[in-house]
Amino acid sequence: MDLPLIRLAEVDSTQAFLRRNPQLGFCAVLADRQTEGRGRQGNRWESASGAGLWMSVALPSPSGVAPGLVLQRAMIAAARVLDPEGRALGLKWPNDLVAWRDGRLVKLGGILGEQVGGRLILGLGVNLTWAPAIPDRAILPASLVDLELSSGPTPDLAFCIIRYWTNLAQDLQPLFRWPEAGSPIHWEGGQGTCLGWEPDGRLKVASAEGIRRLSAGDVSGLGREL
Repeated sequence: MDLPLIRLAEVDSTQAFLRRNPQLGFCAVLADRQTEGRGRQGNRWESASGAGLWMSVALPSPSGVAPGLVLQRAMIAAARVLDPEGRALGLKWPNDLVAWRDGRLVKLGGILGEQVGGRLILGLGVNLTWAPAIPDRAILPASLVDLELSSGPTPDLAFCIIRYWTNLAQDLQPLFRWPEAGSPIHWEGGQGTCLGWEPDGRLKVASAEGIRRLSAGDVSGLGREL
């Protein structure tokens, strides 16, 4: 499926733009700057002009793919485009784009997904040339430039990602997943040990309350136990 790409100089958020314009049908929107970008759990996502990839895509809902896998596969696809040689980028549960830098996990991007009518709207934000300083975050922001990865023109990146996203039934694998089995982890309201990633996208953990299988909406602030 070839989707039209709308490019905007500035918008509140690409995700909100597609939500309020259902008449556009299946399409993609790319912005140079967002004034009200947002991430998971209602967090604000810094979207400085020309510093990143800010895009949303309205697609038909993929059939036969567990809801918990949709965003993971979409983010793995983005990693394939941004890091084609598989040098640095991996997936942090449930669907963050991360890398290891100086022995620490850093976050380069996030993704949102919403079912709106008959459309699945995926929203992606990735720091390409700059990342905001947010010292109170357990996992600090970083950019592709910080990792010495080159990105290329944002429209080219967007078109490549869109091609992957039109086939989310494809089972792509990331360079690495965090947490891996055996990693001690904590989240808002609990702590435990990762036992692995389930085939449906949930995270299997051992906690004081027993074995749990966490969905993306169950937790926030997932981090390492130090």
